[in-house]
Order: sequence, then C-alpha cells, then structure tokens
Amino acid sequence: MAQLHQDFEQFTQKNTIILVVGPEDAAAFQNYWAEHHLPFMGLPDPQQKVLKLYGQQIKLLKWGRMPAQLLIDKKGIVRFVYYGDSMSDIPSNSEMLDLIDRMNAE
Repeated sequence: MAQLHQDFEQFTQKNTIILVVGPEDAAAFQNYWAEHHLPFMGLPDPQQKVLKLYGQQIKLLKWGRMPAQLLIDKKGIVRFVYYGDSMSDIPSNSEMLDLIDRMNAE
C-alpha cells in the first residue's frame, strides 16, 4: 500500500480509483486507515468473498493472502490481472500507470 500511496496523485490525475481489499474486519481496517492516513479506499473482506470472486490466492506458509492487482475499466471489465507470489512481487506504479494510459487510449 505504501507504493500506491507514494504515487496516489498520479493515479487520481488519470481518473483512477484505488481500492485495497484486505482480510481484516471493518473496525481493524478503519483503524489502519486512520493510523496511516491512507488517501484511497479500503474494503474489508474477512469472509473472503471478493478474494474468491477475483481468484486471489491464500498461502498459509506465506502469511495469508498473496498480492493481486487488477485494473478494471469504467464498464466493469477486468483489463489486467496480476497475481504475486509474495508481498514484494507486484507491478510497479509506473507499469500500472502505463497500462492505464494504454487502456484510456483505446
């Protein structure tokens, strides 16, 4: 999330909404967001409904949910999916911003 926070302004300039989905309950999510002053939206998913909908994996030996990044267009069509093997295995912000530019140019 720190990576997304770092370039948040660039995402908003491209009319992109960042939504972080996590396994915590609503109270824990709200506390984390308040403590870290995160500018984007968070969606608690303790019953793993969103996780299952988008195919995100859980690996207990790696501390739970594996990272997943999805880019969904304004029509609700998933245009890009990346499933990582660790918390450091995610596309860079510049890669995501380039994908957004390409998607918006279509």
